[in-house]
Amino acid sequence: MRKLKNSELNRLEVADFKEAEKIPLIVILDNIRSLNNIGSVFRTSDAFVVEKIYLCGITAIPPNKDIHKTALGATDSVDWEYVEDTLTLVSELQKKGVEVASIEQADSAVMLQDFEISKNKKYAIVMGNEVKGVQQSVVSASDYCIEIPQFGTKHSLNISVTTGIVLWSFLEKLKF
Repeated sequence: MRKLKNSELNRLEVADFKEAEKIPLIVILDNIRSLNNIGSVFRTSDAFVVEKIYLCGITAIPPNKDIHKTALGATDSVDWEYVEDTLTLVSELQKKGVEVASIEQADSAVMLQDFEISKNKKYAIVMGNEVKGVQQSVVSASDYCIEIPQFGTKHSLNISVTTGIVLWSFLEKLKF
């Protein structure tokens, strides 16, 4: 067994990525404070060909050297937009037929492995602040809450790790 060289990976160029088919999924970052987490979400969203990222509230926007450090250029490939108010964005997306799921521990949350995805719908996932999570008003307005089962002593995962797990699950269920 031999590790592949980057030249052997057949990755898309940015222009080709822009034209490539995307999974019907939007990522909403709700008041993310860590620039490294923001960059990681961009990089993971590129890997899983996410349609768009919305940066909301205090979430920093590119260009930013600390975002770039972990995004490694994904801020150029993945479409993104800044929207100040997450709740307003959620409402606007829902009016367009997008199903919104907050990734949060909530009393009526569906476990990620049990969440059923319809291939003819578009989804948005809301990722919350590293300390406070998704705003309660956004959770209340969401169509669903999705929770990742955890079995250890900690109550949460890092937002970039959570995003990767959720995006992989959506991609796997869509059989893209």
